[in-house]
Amino acid sequence: MTTYIMFGKFSVDSVKGISAERTKKSTALIQSYGGKVRALYALLGETDVVAIVDFPGVNEAMKASVELTKLLGISFTTAPAVTVDEFDRLMID
Repeated sequence: MTTYIMFGKFSVDSVKGISAERTKKSTALIQSYGGKVRALYALLGETDVVAIVDFPGVNEAMKASVELTKLLGISFTTAPAVTVDEFDRLMID
């Protein structure tokens, strides 16, 4: 599994649908693509929401990102992430 950071930006319409039920639907959608939600955060600033999610691969991450946008009306930028220790090992090889 690879960790992905999903940065979300609300639209005016997406703000109207904020609810715990919508969060549950989002988590279920991620799980349907083999993903696991590690953490969800609401933020102030340019990014409104951050999800830290594990996916089996880039295909599942991309599909889930697009499907979440369709479901929620929130646009996502999704990026793979590695720990600093893993990054250091990659740079040595």
